[in-house]
Amino acid sequence: MGASRVFRHENYELHCSANAVDGGRFAPAVVVTKQIWPTRPRNIAVRSNNYATEETAIEAARNEGIEWIMSYG
Repeated sequence: MGASRVFRHENYELHCSANAVDGGRFAPAVVVTKQIWPTRPRNIAVRSNNYATEETAIEAARNEGIEWIMSYG
């Protein structure tokens, strides 16, 4: 099971996680949910890099979520 953290940015909540992959590396994932209507969660594609630690993968997911908010939110 991977690690996860929740961040808030503007009117959004970012559920960021890191899942273990081959070689002891971690793949980031992020779900962005608007906190006002409509609140439909969106799975955001994260660049396909694998990271050495869970924390760096979670940080990459958070950055990708914020970038998505700035572009499409």
